[in-house]
Amino acid sequence: MEKEITIYDLAKILALSPATVSRALNDHPAINAKTKVLIAEKAAELGYRSNTFASHLRTRKTNTLGVIVPRLNSNFMSTVLAGMEEVANNFGYNLLISQSLESELKEQANAKTMFNSRVDGLLVSVAYDTDSFEHFSTFINRNVPVLFFDRVMDHPQCGAVIIDNEQAGYDATRHLLDQGCRRIMHVTGDLRRNVYADRMEGFKRAVAGQNLPLDNRLVISTDLSQEAGRAIAEQIDQTEEKPDGLFITNDLCAAICMQVLKEKGYAIPEDIAIVGFNNDPVSQVVSPQLTTVFYPGYQMGKTAMTTIIGQLNGTKPMDHSEPLILRSELIIRRSSIRLEKS
Repeated sequence: MEKEITIYDLAKILALSPATVSRALNDHPAINAKTKVLIAEKAAELGYRSNTFASHLRTRKTNTLGVIVPRLNSNFMSTVLAGMEEVANNFGYNLLISQSLESELKEQANAKTMFNSRVDGLLVSVAYDTDSFEHFSTFINRNVPVLFFDRVMDHPQCGAVIIDNEQAGYDATRHLLDQGCRRIMHVTGDLRRNVYADRMEGFKRAVAGQNLPLDNRLVISTDLSQEAGRAIAEQIDQTEEKPDGLFITNDLCAAICMQVLKEKGYAIPEDIAIVGFNNDPVSQVVSPQLTTVFYPGYQMGKTAMTTIIGQLNGTKPMDHSEPLILRSELIIRRSSIRLEKS
């Protein structure tokens, strides 16, 4: 193997002191531009690589932030990460991104990798089945800030960025009720997660507000996948007492369910009115276009990143007592409009 070129090698070749070479490579103002160019050209020619690990040990900062998400193949999560990336770049931070694939075990492994990579802070949206906080405790014990977003865990030393999922669930359900639906099926994710539990509470509040009984057979917990969408449509088709409204907390799952129902001869929204969640691009390309809840993913990413960097820079301490709540909005489209306004 070829020997790694060091600052001392460059200094010897250029007949300069190692301190001068080091300062030049770090763009120190005390070194004149001509010397900087000379040193940079020689470093590039010889394949010199900065030893960032040694630098990090000295400064105790890596300028890297860890991000753990449930899945990367989600339009919502892509927009969140885009928002995070924009802010991180502006502040000179790099992102180390991994996905838990909805598994707490994988999430634990991700967290360990992040910790060993000495990230300056950690941002997490937790997996479906995460029950323990233990794998995040190592960060808290070392004063590494942890911030949860979207799917959050309550912890007195961690920040959180969410939307008002309870209100969003209420608005979606109330809209279906206002369209004359009286037998609404709610298709949700794992109720251990705040996003689904809170939307469920909103659903229940809206139904109770119309003095309608809550039929537990109309509440179905799934993984909100495309396969789940197909399965829901099959289940509806084989049910004697069919729902006249569907509130599915994921647009892709809702779109697939709607497509299968249409193939089986159901008219949307006349037979079954449908509302999704997230305002994914699929909501606008299906026919009829899907009523959904706009979830401000890009803003969530920017807010989460600005918050954790503010804590790291000491410019804005994180408020752990209350989550930051962003606004969502019900976007009404053809899939749910059964009653035209006069």
